[in-house]
Amino acid sequence: MIQTLFSAPPPESGLFDRFKKAVSKTRDALSGQIDDIFEGKKEIDEELLDDLEMTLIGADVGVRTTSEILDDVRGEMERAEGGDPRAIKERIAGRMMEILRGSERPAETAAQPPEVILVVGVNGVGKTTTIGKLAHRLTQDGRKVLLCAGDTFRAAAAEQLSVWGGRTGCPVIRQKAGADPSAVLFDGLQAAKARGVDTVIVDTAGRLHNKAGLMAELEKMKRTAGRVAPAAPHQVLLVLDAVTGQNGLEQARRFTAGVGVTGLVLAKLDGTAKGGIVVAVARELGLPIRWVGIGEQADDLVAFDPESFVRSLFEG
Repeated sequence: MIQTLFSAPPPESGLFDRFKKAVSKTRDALSGQIDDIFEGKKEIDEELLDDLEMTLIGADVGVRTTSEILDDVRGEMERAEGGDPRAIKERIAGRMMEILRGSERPAETAAQPPEVILVVGVNGVGKTTTIGKLAHRLTQDGRKVLLCAGDTFRAAAAEQLSVWGGRTGCPVIRQKAGADPSAVLFDGLQAAKARGVDTVIVDTAGRLHNKAGLMAELEKMKRTAGRVAPAAPHQVLLVLDAVTGQNGLEQARRFTAGVGVTGLVLAKLDGTAKGGIVVAVARELGLPIRWVGIGEQADDLVAFDPESFVRSLFEG
């Protein structure tokens, strides 16, 4: 049934299986519960729709997005196949995929190196670890990567980034704790140019995301990047902890308004049954999801693909 939504059979590689494993908690909470709701049902009624609503909201799809999906379901009920629960489940999956595809857009690239990726997010979301994983991915693709320790507020952040630099073979530009982050970024970009680096990934402070001071600091870093490298930063990636669910939406709104986020990374997707936040974020913010974290290892950061995500949720 659900397979009719997709353009091709699932990938044969182990990556798709890993992705399915990562979202298993959400699949049980969402698709599994939908199957339970439909068990023994031959027609759709308001009680069933109420149960669907609670299931979608419980998986953190969000009230607004859930309402839109169920409006589509009611429209399905008015058509000839509307009494078939299987058609309704397929419509839910299809609408999710439409939302996710609707937020996609190509990532900006640098006309000439280095490409500058500014990574933002509140403390504790897995930002520095995500940077390390991203550095691993890019080096595996043959890029020469430099890491810039722009979070000078926490000494531990620079230490953690240095550990990842050692693991991935990427040089790390850092200064003492309390240094001006923009000065660290300036040094990092100058070093990148001198060393022929392809990509600079910049860590940033994540304290007090609701305070104007941090946003001003990040804006200064953006201006500094633009003075040293044309059109930089080329990407501003916001890291959200998938486990926090709807709380991450408010963080995302503030960072997007403050520093012009261009894409999202959802960390710790494997640790939550509320993976519906992926759909809510795409619908509420209209921002592309670039990467998702599906584990603790260096290669457990995967490029987000709407079809793979929805397939993983609805195919057992």
